[in-house]
This record gives sequence, structure tokens and C-alpha cells, in this order.
Amino acid sequence: MLPPFALLCRAIAIVESMAGILGSGIILAASSWSCMGSKTWLPYDMIMISLSSSKITLHCWIILDLFLTIFCEPSYFEENIYGVIKTVYLFLNYSSLWFGAWLSVFYCIKVASFTEPFFIWLKQRIARLVPWMLLTSWLCSITAPIPFALHVYRLHNNFTAPSSLTESSAMGTTRRDSLGVLILLSNAGGGMPLILSVVSSVLLVWSLWIHTRRMQNNASGFRDPTLEAHMKAIKSVCSLLILYITYFIAFTLLLYNFFLESSITKPICIAVMAACPTGHTLVLIWSNPKFRELSDRIWHNVNCHVRTASM
Repeated sequence: MLPPFALLCRAIAIVESMAGILGSGIILAASSWSCMGSKTWLPYDMIMISLSSSKITLHCWIILDLFLTIFCEPSYFEENIYGVIKTVYLFLNYSSLWFGAWLSVFYCIKVASFTEPFFIWLKQRIARLVPWMLLTSWLCSITAPIPFALHVYRLHNNFTAPSSLTESSAMGTTRRDSLGVLILLSNAGGGMPLILSVVSSVLLVWSLWIHTRRMQNNASGFRDPTLEAHMKAIKSVCSLLILYITYFIAFTLLLYNFFLESSITKPICIAVMAACPTGHTLVLIWSNPKFRELSDRIWHNVNCHVRTASM
């Protein structure tokens, strides 16, 4: 039986995941509605549909994982159940990270005002590049968890119940030696999306600084839509980057406490990891009028139904 604090953190993570499903569902509905009836899908809508779909599936899988750890803890670590659960989780996690990184890259390419030939070439061809970017993300997300899954499977077979104190000490040493490999394999799959997010954030801030200096030199007093676009893109990209780094720290700490069931850090990291994708979804809804309008409409209809039912 899990301790009360661990149960509380898992309950919080389940609520956070449910909120993430609702928010991602709003983004998915709004983006799909924009694509209905049109012959060509806009690159932004394609990225948002892929990102929201992967997040919905990820949150559902997190809820399943948490319910299994709460109600089926003895059988959770038996046979191949644990390996399958974590491998699928890593696939969904990597795909969400990749789609989020491509969203940052898309913001950077569309909003930044660089005049380098390669950047102009990307601006002109981004609509044709987005489907290939998304396909590459799926391929990377499928292949990245394979080494981790094989390593965990070997560890699982070696970590059976020890028959003596000597075997228990030897297994503890083996587990500690394997932590470095686990952390390396787990973070390797998300390293490239993190680099893309960092580069996109830096380029957007740099472009904003150049544009601001240009406006100061021109002494323009008019409202600048390019400046507003820069600010909106930077808020979205930087929020993703902050949540991305927070998620990586929690994930690494969780691996360090992988074999310490009584650790207080472990349930906290679980709650933080469930909160990060939900937080990014809320930022996307807040920063896009189309998503905000749909969420406000849904909230208004819910309030109306509640008032009608209470009367």
C-alpha cells in the first residue's frame, strides 16, 4: 500500500492529466474545425493537431499508469507489464516533446525577421517542410525508446527477489551502476527537441532585440504588429522551454529515485511531470484567440446547463 503522501501526489497528477485532456481537446477541436472544408491544411494547424492528439494520448496513458500503481501495485512489476507501460509512455512523451519543439521552430521561422538566405529559404518552404518534420518526429519517437526498453527488460529479469543478503547487496550495486545508463538512454531521446526549443527561443529574442533597435532608430510612434507578434511568439516559446527544462529535471530526479519506493522526491516528480504538458496546453490556449474563444464558449454552455439544472 502506498503512503498517504504518495497517494495524494498521484491523485493530483490524475487531476492535472484530466485538465490536460480537456485543454488539448479544445485545441484539437479548434484546429480540426479550421481544417474542415479546406483543401490544404495550414502548417500551424497540422502541428497543433499532432501536438494536441499526442498530448491527449499521453495524458490518458499517464492516468492508466497511475491507476495501475495505486490499485494493482503487486502485479504492476510482474512479467512485461512494467516494460510495456514505460516504453509506450516514452514513445508518447518523446512525440509530444518533438511536436512542441517543432511548434517553437515554426514560431521562430514565421515571426523572426532575419534576412539570411537560409532563413528566407525556410520561410518560403515551411508549408512543405512541416509534414516531413512531423513524420520525422514519429520515426524518432518510435526508435528512441527501444534501447531504454531493452535495458529495463534486462534489469527487470535480473532484479528478482534475492535469496540472501549477499545477493541483495549485489543487486543494489547493479541497480546503482545502471542508473547512469538509464538516465542517458531516457534523456537522449528528448535531447534534440530541447536543443531545438533553446535555439528557437534564442533566435526569437535576438530577432526582437534587432527589431526593437530598428524601431527606435526610426522613431516610429505607431503600433507595430511585428513587435506584438514577436512578444506573443516569445511568450509561447519561452513558456514551453521553461516547462521543458522543469520536466527534464523532474524526470532525471525520478530516475535517481527509481528504486527508492519510500523517497519523498518520487511522488513530487510524478505530479510535476503531469503538470508540465498541461501547463503548456493552457499557455497555448491563452495565447491564441481561436482557442480562447472556444474555451469561453464551452465554459458559458456548461454554466448555462448548471444553472438550468439547479433551477
